[in-house]
Amino acid sequence: MIETHASSRARRGWLAGGTEGNERLTVITGWLLIVLLAVVGVTIVFIGQLIWLHLFLGLVVIGPVALKLVSTGYRFVRYYTANPPYRRKGPPAPVLRALGPVLVGLTTIVLASGVALLLIGPRSSSRDTLVLVHKASFIAWVVITAVHVLAHLPEIVRFNRVSRQARTEISALRAQIPGLGGPADPPLSEPLAGARGRWVSICVAMALGLALAGAFIPQFGTWTAARALHHHHEDR
Repeated sequence: MIETHASSRARRGWLAGGTEGNERLTVITGWLLIVLLAVVGVTIVFIGQLIWLHLFLGLVVIGPVALKLVSTGYRFVRYYTANPPYRRKGPPAPVLRALGPVLVGLTTIVLASGVALLLIGPRSSSRDTLVLVHKASFIAWVVITAVHVLAHLPEIVRFNRVSRQARTEISALRAQIPGLGGPADPPLSEPLAGARGRWVSICVAMALGLALAGAFIPQFGTWTAARALHHHHEDR
């Protein structure tokens, strides 16, 4: 019985949470992406000086983007396979269902064209075509993403409660790991099941993005050198 209870508790820490847990993972991953992409936007403004950071973060976001696609895709599959909790929660708003495939397609084009540009280098004959595709898809992506975020305003309004609950979950997890500085803070409410699985998923997504970016760092040299040479000729 003790073993069964322990197994059930471990499972709740990793896999439970239901529709609320799925929404929480999606919202937190979405906010992480907003922060990362805001920094990417700054690098576009200062692309001459920050092209290395643009390339690096452009690869890092692939991890969180993949996680967000998995979490939203999971909700989609559970709803359309008639899972009762997801049926009760209901489908996303019609505008979100319509924009979803478009946003996924544009995200794929932006990231794929960016990686392709990184691989072929600045002197390839295909560079101009890929740059045009990358820029045009990014502009369209910004517009669709803005509509997508506005349509998600109810979830964004709820984020303060979600973030407070997230702090409770982190505190509860910290208390379970020896050597991390004392007991958990007093909980705001009972932590939602599946906290460990959610935070491990987010950390793994970031780690994969960082690993991917690190693996491609040797490819940055051709672009940073070309940019430096371009600015040198402009100064002369």
